[in-house]
Amino acid sequence: MDQHESSTSIRRIIVVAGFARSLINFRGPLICALQEAGLEVHAAAPGILSDEVTRCQLEALGVVAHEIPLQRTGTNPSKDMATMAAFYRLFRQVRPDAVLAYTIKPVIYATLAAWLARVPRRFALITGLGYAFTGEATGKRAAVLTLVRQLYARAIGRAHLVFFQNPDDLTLFRELGLLPERVPSQLVNGSGIDTERYAVAPLPQGRPVFLMIARLLGDKGVREYVAAAALVRQHHPETIFRLVGDLDDNPDSVSRVELEEWLGAGHIEYLGQLNDVRPAICEACVYVLPSYREGTSRTVLEAMAMGRSIITTNAPGCRETVVEGDNGFLVPVKSVDALAEAMQRFIDNPCLIVSMGQRSREMAESKYDVHKVNAVLLEAMGIPYSTSSGFTADTPSLPAKSHVNN
Repeated sequence: MDQHESSTSIRRIIVVAGFARSLINFRGPLICALQEAGLEVHAAAPGILSDEVTRCQLEALGVVAHEIPLQRTGTNPSKDMATMAAFYRLFRQVRPDAVLAYTIKPVIYATLAAWLARVPRRFALITGLGYAFTGEATGKRAAVLTLVRQLYARAIGRAHLVFFQNPDDLTLFRELGLLPERVPSQLVNGSGIDTERYAVAPLPQGRPVFLMIARLLGDKGVREYVAAAALVRQHHPETIFRLVGDLDDNPDSVSRVELEEWLGAGHIEYLGQLNDVRPAICEACVYVLPSYREGTSRTVLEAMAMGRSIITTNAPGCRETVVEGDNGFLVPVKSVDALAEAMQRFIDNPCLIVSMGQRSREMAESKYDVHKVNAVLLEAMGIPYSTSSGFTADTPSLPAKSHVNN
């Protein structure tokens, strides 16, 4: 790595996303922190110019938006090369001092393009490992995994700093040789959560209500959630289980036929895709995410900030959010019985819903507050940081669309 590159001060930065709305929903406070530090901020994502709401909100913040052709899922070599070429042209045009990319394809193709375009500082944020790293690696998935690993290794080898949202992902990248020893890394506590926007909400009265928010993917544990709901309702038919999220074009997505079968069985209430998840969290007692692996789940942080107890898995990116028996319970991945037993504990001891919810809020404030997370990010990038961010609950922003990848 060129020594001159690594010492360049940062005045202009491009933040690269795989999903346009995540720039506001997940990175809005970070963008404002970068601006308050005196940086000129640009943002690049597919569909950013056609998404009028997101584009207008970014422009209102003073962010310059750039359209990039990028398929969020799938592997098409010609289209992926076209994506990298578009990044290269963008970087040569804007000439940023730094690029910060997050989610798999932006990390790979934006980082490689930034290296080719000689962008002085290149940062990658690993927010989760995705479809290629979860489940059984056989057939097409094995081929995808091999390709993703090769591309990750090439891209991350050209980064100046790589951020990870949990220690397991960092360890795995080191063990697989995807993160060379010469490339520094930094752990951060997820994307952080705006504890003012996600304020504590009173618990609902009456029947127990469990809630899961996620894209309807197998590796999010949605099938286990539905199966556990059916088990619990055999003895407690009054218990309510709600599901928020939408079908996806990911190969691991639940099919529409399967979803309709669940609804026909009557064990869950399906709320569909919500633009603002806070009312759904307000009406829930316990938040559940039986995911196989996360970076750090944004939906869990939202529920914690609003004072909800948590059931999640003892998996990377999930176990960091729960202290067993303190603010919730951890269950093994893919264990329907253990998940149902954890739900049953809250039904049998409703006082736990109150006490564990209070502890969740305390943990959200002390560990996951977005301003603390941003302070770590900016300091690691060598950018002076102000502890007050302009992005607050009163800042114009999109409603919290949490089931999108963060």
